[in-house]
Amino acid sequence: MNLKAQLESLLFVSIKPLSLKELATALNVKAKEAETALEELAADYQRADSGLALIKNNNQYQLTTHEKHATLVKDFLKTETSGELSQPSLEALTIIAYRGPISKLELEKIRGINCSLIIRNLLMRGLIEEKFEKTKQENFYTVSLDFVRFLGLHDITQLPDYSKLHQASEINEALVDKIIELASSAND
Repeated sequence: MNLKAQLESLLFVSIKPLSLKELATALNVKAKEAETALEELAADYQRADSGLALIKNNNQYQLTTHEKHATLVKDFLKTETSGELSQPSLEALTIIAYRGPISKLELEKIRGINCSLIIRNLLMRGLIEEKFEKTKQENFYTVSLDFVRFLGLHDITQLPDYSKLHQASEINEALVDKIIELASSAND
């Protein structure tokens, strides 16, 4: 397979910068081989006058929008983060509120779909926080203090039925019912 295309795919779906080691390990190649492909990929973006760019900082790589489109992207994101939350975002936020800390994989298992863009949007709005757990080598998500404050609560445990819904048993059924109820009231 094309190593540059594989690297591009991993960088595209990641919501955080990835280290050279992480990328090489994920693709089962030597770090030097991955680094060479990353340099070629960055050059490809520059030659193609692309809207994307590959940036490197402290041996961390991230696929971003090109700096020449900064104003366009900033204006778009401002409207995206100031509008109402979509139904899928409300559902994900409810699950994170009741089940947090929760991994992306657990969230996707409950919702049944990829949640990368939803997580990115909620992070940009400051409604959730991301924490990396070294022992599990995974990011976990919780609601932010701003979210709790916005709801007028002193503690997340003050959410309706929190103690029942925070427990792992029967969580999926109860959460689906709660998501529907909260989404209905948000649309009213």
